[in-house]
Order: sequence, then structure tokens, then C-alpha cells
Amino acid sequence: MPAPFPAELRNQDLTEIPGAGRTIALTFDAGANAAGLPKILSALSAKGVAATFFLTGNWAANNPDGVRQIVSAGHRVGNHSMTHPGFTGLSDAEIVAQVRRAEEAILAAGADPRPLFRFPFGERDARTISAVNDLGYAAVRWSVDTLGWKGTSGGVTAGIVSDRIMAALQPGGIVLMHIGSNPDDGTTLDADALPQVIDGVRAAGYGFATLDALLGR
Repeated sequence: MPAPFPAELRNQDLTEIPGAGRTIALTFDAGANAAGLPKILSALSAKGVAATFFLTGNWAANNPDGVRQIVSAGHRVGNHSMTHPGFTGLSDAEIVAQVRRAEEAILAAGADPRPLFRFPFGERDARTISAVNDLGYAAVRWSVDTLGWKGTSGGVTAGIVSDRIMAALQPGGIVLMHIGSNPDDGTTLDADALPQVIDGVRAAGYGFATLDALLGR
């Protein structure tokens, strides 16, 4: 079992890494397809950056090779529920099932998501945060959403993705990006923008960390 998360992270849905200085965390949610993963892993490898990937259990079960590639490249994995439902409408028992089933599926694919959790849609309240805490997970939100998931059909471009991140740069910031393609236009704007993002963040004097920085390790 991994070490429990620090007590000071309880009852929070964290939007930044406290005390991180000029460091940010790139995070990627995976709940749809894996279309952007090769480009994302290639860019992270080429630039020497480690990131954190929040996986649904369904995604892990459907993409075991992808999970192995993420882990073998030295990235961190977190829990993003089994089937990506909104949590505030779930019963306590359904929350337990969503978190534990995802944990089992991710472990079966070769990664350990504990103790990092991200709520689907960012939908949470005091009850649901407490529930995932009781299951051994710290809840992690974000400080900026790139909106790359909206795709070109939603009026977004790779340039807009990069600009949103740069405009929101802050010490300990947590960037939300996505692995999957837009279902309407097939674009993977977060993956497309990633090399430019990494270069721009470094040029602004920032470095990168995985969300293990929250855990003191």
C-alpha cells in the first residue's frame, strides 16, 4: 500500500501545489480514446518532462498498452473514476464502487493510482470530497483548463491552448489537458500544443513536477 496522503490535503479539491515555487504540474485526463497519447508521450520524452495522468478504469482496461507506456516513461498515474459519472449525484455506495473499481482496473493494467483522485467534470462537494478522502485519496483539481477538449469545432486552436496556459502561469499551478480526441472533429489540440507549451513555460522561468510534489515525495 502507498503511504497515506498528508492530513492537510483532507477536505480539499486542490487547485495548486502549495509551496512549489516556480514549478507547475502538467496533468492529462483519459476517459475517452487514446488518440493523443503517442504525440503526448513523444513530446514529454523529447523535452524531459514528467507528467501526471488521471485514468478512468474503463480507459485503463481498454488501453493496457497505453498504461504501460505511461508508467514505463516515468509518469505518475491517478484515479479518475471507473466510468466518469458526475459524483454529486451518486450515493455513498456508488462512489465507493466507482473509485475502487477504477483502482482495481488501473492496478490490473500495471499502474498504481493511489492516492491521487480527480473528480469527473470537476463535479464535487463536501460530501464527495470526504468520501474519496475516506477511500485513501486526495482530490486534485486544476488551476487552468486549456479547453483543448473543445476542438476546432468549438473554436479552439493549439495556439489558444498554449496562450491559456501561459496567461495562467502561477507558482504551483496545475494544468488540465486531455488525451482523447474531440468526438466531432477528431482533433487532439492539447497534444498538438504540448511542445510549444513546454518551451514557453521554461522560457518564463518555470519548471515541471508530477503531483507527487503534493505528497512530499
